[in-house]
Amino acid sequence: MVAYHYGKNTALALWGSGPAFGMDPNMVLSWHYYGGGKALLEEIYKATNIDVVSFLYGPMPTQPLGWFKKPIANVAQLKGLKFRTVGLAVDVFKELGTAVNPLPGGEIVPALDRGLLDAAEFNNASSDRVLGFPDVVKNCMLQSFHQSGEQFEILFNKAKYDGLPAELKSIIDYSVQAASADMSWKAIHRNSQDYIELKTKDKVNFYKTPDSILKAQLEAWDKVTDAKSKENALFKKVMDSQRVFAQRAGSWQNDYMVDFKMAWNRYFRQPAKKA
Repeated sequence: MVAYHYGKNTALALWGSGPAFGMDPNMVLSWHYYGGGKALLEEIYKATNIDVVSFLYGPMPTQPLGWFKKPIANVAQLKGLKFRTVGLAVDVFKELGTAVNPLPGGEIVPALDRGLLDAAEFNNASSDRVLGFPDVVKNCMLQSFHQSGEQFEILFNKAKYDGLPAELKSIIDYSVQAASADMSWKAIHRNSQDYIELKTKDKVNFYKTPDSILKAQLEAWDKVTDAKSKENALFKKVMDSQRVFAQRAGSWQNDYMVDFKMAWNRYFRQPAKKA
């Protein structure tokens, strides 16, 4: 994922971290391929002397705030919390007062089990279940802006890629698009199944992250990105490009898209029991 190999060039992380000015993960891919993001990513790789050809795919659903030993109700409860995250989210959660430890995936659950962490986030219902979170923690907070729309990435050595015939380049291009579509469909199927099993078989308690915490994340994100924009011209260039695209695309989506939750509630939400 772009978010995880940016190293010292934090501009790369903007393809996989933060609220992206209200764009969902599929809209971020739209910005990448049709709104100037792809050219900016190529510029970043060139500036860092990384000789690759990049293909982004696989819009990833919003990740949970994380797994907590005790559910939290307000921002104050984040203060001093030993928390695992990665990418630009490290800066965001530090701004919120947590003691961040960016442990690799395989070390998270053992650290939670031994009390080295109070809480942690990884990715989604399926991968979190496989990693073993429900074996050591029974509270998961859903919804967050720290990684609300990541993407996967395929990299090719540029010299090798440039040497391929046009037909093979086209096959790669369309194969990435097909893999992207299939991954997004499969994620809906697998994550929804595992979400149910986490609740029923693993007895996990799910809570919606309070709006006060979500708003605090946005405020922290603005502070972090404002500072990095002043330090890094490419970071600011990416942010400016995302902002322009998000204003247009978000206006269209917010005005055109029906509220699907209204229809879902009509058919599946149980009416409140009368006292």
